[in-house]
Amino acid sequence: MAFASFDDKRGGAPLAEINMVPLIDVMLVLLVIFIVTAPLLSHSVKVDLPKTGAPVTAAKAETIDFTIDAHGVLYWNGAAVSRAEAAARFQAEAQKQPQPEVHLRADQDVPYRFVAETLADASKAGLSKIGFMTDPETAQPVAKK
Repeated sequence: MAFASFDDKRGGAPLAEINMVPLIDVMLVLLVIFIVTAPLLSHSVKVDLPKTGAPVTAAKAETIDFTIDAHGVLYWNGAAVSRAEAAARFQAEAQKQPQPEVHLRADQDVPYRFVAETLADASKAGLSKIGFMTDPETAQPVAKK
């Protein structure tokens, strides 16, 4: 800490010390805020739940294997369908609870238009669980130097 002196030569020199008091004040205020708000973050109510022996039955969503080959032919679980028939089946499947998952397999050479039309039809029907299926790449060996 700098003290006053009667030396006129050093009177206007800049102070080379960092004032830590404001930094410590801010830290302590933040610490108090965290201490006060931490108990408010737990919203749990303590209750004793009854014990039952019934098995949990979780409805397993079925999957639809939807495939588009390189020529744009659509397949519903392996059977060829038209776009109109696929859209009608999407409408019927969207009414089920839980909704089925659509696994979309599109050939890498198929025009994107067919994929976009399929996604649009499924979305219009109300299906939201659509997954794109791919083959994993084979790992290329790393060349050592």
